[in-house]
Amino acid sequence: MRAIIIPLLFCALILSGAAGGAETGGSVFIEDLTWTELRDQIAAGKNIAIVPIGGTEQNGPHMAIGKHNVRVKLLAGKIAEVLGTALVAPVLSYVPEGDVERPSGHLRFPGTITVAEDTFEKTIESAARSLQLHGFRDIVFLGDHGSTQTGEVAVAKRLNREWAGKPARAHAILEYYRASESGFAQLLENRGYPASEVGTHAGLADTALMMALDPDLVRADRLRPGEGVNGDPRRATAELGALGVALIVDQTVAAIKQAVARQ
Repeated sequence: MRAIIIPLLFCALILSGAAGGAETGGSVFIEDLTWTELRDQIAAGKNIAIVPIGGTEQNGPHMAIGKHNVRVKLLAGKIAEVLGTALVAPVLSYVPEGDVERPSGHLRFPGTITVAEDTFEKTIESAARSLQLHGFRDIVFLGDHGSTQTGEVAVAKRLNREWAGKPARAHAILEYYRASESGFAQLLENRGYPASEVGTHAGLADTALMMALDPDLVRADRLRPGEGVNGDPRRATAELGALGVALIVDQTVAAIKQAVARQ
C-alpha cells in the first residue's frame, strides 16, 4: 500500500503545481504571460508598460551582483499592482558602467558588466517601439541605476517627437531613482542615521532595501564597510528597508499618474 501511496502523492504535487501555473494569467509581469493572455490584458485596459532598467555590478562583499535587477523588478511589480492599469516588461540587466579599455569604478570588480551608451539607448528605444506596436499607450522607463537616467530622458524625448499626434507616449520617470537614492537617504537621516553610514552604494540604505525585498541576496555575516562599499551596512534591517520600499512605490505611482494625465 505504501508503495502505491508515495507515487500518488508525488503525482498530486506535480498536478497542484501545474494548476498553480495555469493561474499566472493574472500576473503583472509580461514574461509570465502567454501572448493571448497579454493581448487580453491590454484589451481590458492594461495600457501602461513599465520597462524596468537594472544593472549588473558589484555591491560589496555582502550583497549580490544582481541587486539592481532584482530590486527594480520587485519594485516595478508593486508599482504596477498599485496602479492597476500597468504591466511590467522583462528587466534590462546591462547598462553603461564605463569603458572596458580603461576600467574604473565598479568595472574594476569581477561581475560588473557594461554596454556602450548608444547600445543602451537603442535597446530601450526598440523595446518601447515593440510595446507600442502591441497596443500599450504609455511606456514608462524606471531606471534603478544612476548611469541610465540621462539616456532614459533622451529616448523618451525622441520617441515623443516621433509619436506626436499618436496616442502613445514615452515617460522617463526619474522620481523612481530620486526616491530610491536621495529620498530614502533623507528619510534615514531624519531618523538619526548619519549620511556617512547611509551611504550611496551598498551602505545602510542599499542593504536595507535588499533585506526588505530579497534577503537571500544579502550575506549577513559579511556586513561591514570596505572596498566596493560607500557607507556602512551593519545596522541595516528589513524594517528600515520596508520604509524605503513604501516611499519609492508611493512617489513613483504618483509620478506615473501625473505623467499619464498630462498627455
